[in-house]
Amino acid sequence: MRRNRRKQTTSLEERLADHARLTRKRAMELPPGEQREALLRKSVRAETAVRISNWLVSPKSRQSS
Repeated sequence: MRRNRRKQTTSLEERLADHARLTRKRAMELPPGEQREALLRKSVRAETAVRISNWLVSPKSRQSS
């Protein structure tokens, strides 16, 4: 099995934010129901991942208390 070794052209945060935005857009196009709720949860998880990643790479998170 070979690994897909591509050079990423956008940052992880940008890719996660795009994923969250597209997932939320797709969810809003669906009628209320389980599938819509699942997509909204997926979008929220991606948005949370962006916030955590930004927090981890921020200079304030590297300062010791």
